[in-house]
Amino acid sequence: MSRGTLFDKVWKLHSIDQLESGQTQLFIGLHLIHEVTSPQAFAMLRELDLKVAFPENTLATVDHIVPTEDQARPFADPLAEEMMQALEENTAASGIRLYNVGSGKQGVVHIIAPELGLTQPGMTVACGDSHTATHGAFGAVAFGIGTSQVRDVLATQTLAMDPLKVRRVEVNGALSSGVFAKDVILHIIRHLGVKGGAGYAYEFAGTCIDAMSMEERMTVCNMAIEGGARCGYINPDQITFDYLRGREFAPQGDLWPQAEDWWRSIASDSDADYDDLVIFDAAEISPTLTWGITPGQALGLDETLPAIENYAPEEQDLIRQAYAYMDLTPGQSMLGLPIDVVFIGSCTNGRLSDLREVAKICELHGGRVPAQIKTVVVPGSEAVKAAAEAEGLDQIFIKHGFDWRNAGCSMCLAMNPDKLVGRQICASTSNRNFKGRQGSPAGRTLLMSPAMAALTALEGKISDVRPLLNKEVQS
Repeated sequence: MSRGTLFDKVWKLHSIDQLESGQTQLFIGLHLIHEVTSPQAFAMLRELDLKVAFPENTLATVDHIVPTEDQARPFADPLAEEMMQALEENTAASGIRLYNVGSGKQGVVHIIAPELGLTQPGMTVACGDSHTATHGAFGAVAFGIGTSQVRDVLATQTLAMDPLKVRRVEVNGALSSGVFAKDVILHIIRHLGVKGGAGYAYEFAGTCIDAMSMEERMTVCNMAIEGGARCGYINPDQITFDYLRGREFAPQGDLWPQAEDWWRSIASDSDADYDDLVIFDAAEISPTLTWGITPGQALGLDETLPAIENYAPEEQDLIRQAYAYMDLTPGQSMLGLPIDVVFIGSCTNGRLSDLREVAKICELHGGRVPAQIKTVVVPGSEAVKAAAEAEGLDQIFIKHGFDWRNAGCSMCLAMNPDKLVGRQICASTSNRNFKGRQGSPAGRTLLMSPAMAALTALEGKISDVRPLLNKEVQS
């Protein structure tokens, strides 16, 4: 079993009791809620005549159903308006902070908590959303949970959790030009599989990970769940501390050096034991995108689509389904594949650094999005939107034919007006490419980095950013 890892330390510090089931009753330091999975949980509390135990440990925002164009109330979608009203009423009655539309702090839950300094090293974090692992970038242990577990945390501030093994996933070396954090995590999932992390916490490490910014680290941890891991994290370091310093809910004044000392101590020991170790060479990672119907069905741009026979017999039926659904053929190149829609945003790639990269590609390319291509650029929070507009990024997007929107989850899962239609194929910076994920039962999703998505929008087809970026370096 693992020993001396950040996961082991945080788990032990937050363990309240060992249950008869063999599970641990784990205290949750930060609970994040939104409008989709919380109404049922609050209703369960009322049925049981229970109150929220620690409202100060819970934060609410609206992200999944909020429109990114017309945000006037009531929302045009009656169900969205009902969910919004339920969140407003439940949080007001329970004394829970709600960052609503127009507050300046609303946004995708996994973006606003870090930017406010709420997410900190050594914490346990839970949210009724699959991609809560994002917060692991700060050295937190963060879990996505179901609605009944949202109820449990509201009522007790604890969860019954199975203990996990710890796999260290090292990525060493430097990334080549045109290769980004999104390519790294797609590469990892491709090789370890969408079920490879079952029963594990992933500790992402190595010189490549160490060199990443906090926003890049959040992208990597965000998709740990897509590799089957229960959570993913990165040990806190000076990059973590520099990001947190001065943020609204971060320790202030004399508390700061104490916090930093403790955060350093919570990192994995140099002689920690792991249940498994996997090592990747960053130099071997190329611009990567998905071609199928799971995040693990991915390939580098230099490759052609794999033969069905390359897969284990038990996987071949799913591969056949993917080829049929995506209307692709083994041996085909993804380069030059025409697309209909481009979505840039989500809790994976809706941060300011992502938008800066998109603007950079726009200016290097110099052209406009073809008229037949729908493009949607959605900032991950109202704060990201304000910062992007202060830098003039919105004007760059508009100049080059992109549609600049308000903050929300948007087309990541399409529980709002932003949806694919029919068999449209979408180049997306989000985290899932399941059948029907983006609002159309027949819609097709290709996951990729913001830079690749931006160039794909401008060209109207899957395109390689490396020649454009290398041209910039040479000039």
